[in-house]
Amino acid sequence: MASNATTATATTNGTNGSSDPEIILYTNHGCPWAHRAHIALKELGLSYKEVIIDLDTPREPWYLEINPRGLVPTISYNGAIITESAVVAQFLADAHHPSHLVPPTTSVANALYRARLDFFVDAFFSKAMPLIFAGQRAQSDADKDDAAQELVKVVVKEMEPLFNWTNSSPFFGGSDRLTLAEVLTGPFVLRLLALSKPEYGIVSPKVTALLEERAPNFMAWAAKVVQESSVTYIWDEKRVAERTKARFAKLAAEKKL
Repeated sequence: MASNATTATATTNGTNGSSDPEIILYTNHGCPWAHRAHIALKELGLSYKEVIIDLDTPREPWYLEINPRGLVPTISYNGAIITESAVVAQFLADAHHPSHLVPPTTSVANALYRARLDFFVDAFFSKAMPLIFAGQRAQSDADKDDAAQELVKVVVKEMEPLFNWTNSSPFFGGSDRLTLAEVLTGPFVLRLLALSKPEYGIVSPKVTALLEERAPNFMAWAAKVVQESSVTYIWDEKRVAERTKARFAKLAAEKKL
């Protein structure tokens, strides 16, 4: 194995025994996109071998042979290579029916559910995520606060109306367990709430109070998502915060040159 990777064997308390597929997950615990694959594997109870890819160095030829884009996550599933985080998560959900992540499209009702799930995820990434990133990039407290205000406006308009289920079944569509919607958005929700803590100075600390006031359904959902063990079992908040702050400080310095 090349020098910029480490290997480990991970278990997600799977119950399928020797019939489990042979899965190798090429990942980095600090990457939110790779984090999606970890949540999916944990929720499905699948064991896997883990290969940590160093994202701070150029990818070595052996990994580029596996994934020419050099990104994470990549999974090898019984020898078949699947890349791109959303594709990986969807593949795992589809390959392990029945599961709570997503229903099969065997009826119009299920197809409608999946369409609404896709719309929910699209709204989060096309509308909210650009403003989350803008808040992280902002250098002054005033700019961070402005970004927080704009984010909350978008959440109120685009996402809050999509929460039409009760707190007793807190996840997408009224599920009492995580769905594919949370698999795909969870890593970013976790970072939004964690990085808004005042001690990190990355996202405006005002954002959580604003969301609680103006988008209570979204905030209640988010608070539940970040409590799930499948979302947090690889999470190192302090390390992610330090690296995020350093990355955006470097980008700001380069912009001034």
